[in-house]
Amino acid sequence: MKRVSTGLILMLLTATPHAATVDDIRLPEGFEITVAADDVANARSMALGPGGTLFVGTRQRGVVHALRDEDGDGRFEQRWVIAEGLRMPNGVALHEGALYVAENHRILRYDGIESRLDDPPRPAVIAELPDKTHHGWRYMGIGPDDRLYVAIGAPCNVCDEPGFATIISLRPDGGDRQVFARGVRNSVGFDWNPATGHLWFTDNGRDWLGDDLPPDELNLAPLPGLHFGYPFCHGGVIADPDYGKARGCNEFEPPARNLGPH
Repeated sequence: MKRVSTGLILMLLTATPHAATVDDIRLPEGFEITVAADDVANARSMALGPGGTLFVGTRQRGVVHALRDEDGDGRFEQRWVIAEGLRMPNGVALHEGALYVAENHRILRYDGIESRLDDPPRPAVIAELPDKTHHGWRYMGIGPDDRLYVAIGAPCNVCDEPGFATIISLRPDGGDRQVFARGVRNSVGFDWNPATGHLWFTDNGRDWLGDDLPPDELNLAPLPGLHFGYPFCHGGVIADPDYGKARGCNEFEPPARNLGPH
């Protein structure tokens, strides 16, 4: 996990002996990068609290970490375990002093968390989620409308199963669940333009079309109700060999930008 001088915090995952290191990252002029924290096993999603606490979810270890930089040197030297034994607690978000954690099958809320790091409160379960684990690590964020947004990945490589391949939104109390976007195979990150309030999100494309196909996508959702193509169309122009016979690519929102395949 790394931190640049602008305050942006990034993760650098080293799953193999040949994975990238900090020296491999190329930065624009005027930027620099240093290590903010290491030995945070399986770090995945992150959220920074108003009090300066960095909360880190994990995809496989079942742990939610809390880190703090108390002396202002850019390194998070203090560590807490907020929760352990959870099921794929990938998504983390903060709203009005509460930490929200998205497990595979539910969303938890830890109230007043930054004042309770030494003694985390018992969480409230605010929502149940589909519990299939294929693409089941839930990314989550708080929108400018103060609603929770959660990615519900497809439970397969390619399939058309109701209730999946969506981004949903709900109130912070878990009520008023809505489908915001459809045709989203597996989003692993999203954020909102602070000027327009429009949602930008990634989408990881399907496997087994070739070494370099299809591309992953960066998508723009300026309003709810849009469909982004999966499983019928990939990368805006590639009809799926099976599902593409049912609907054409011109029926869906094209990517704002195609990315390299994951």
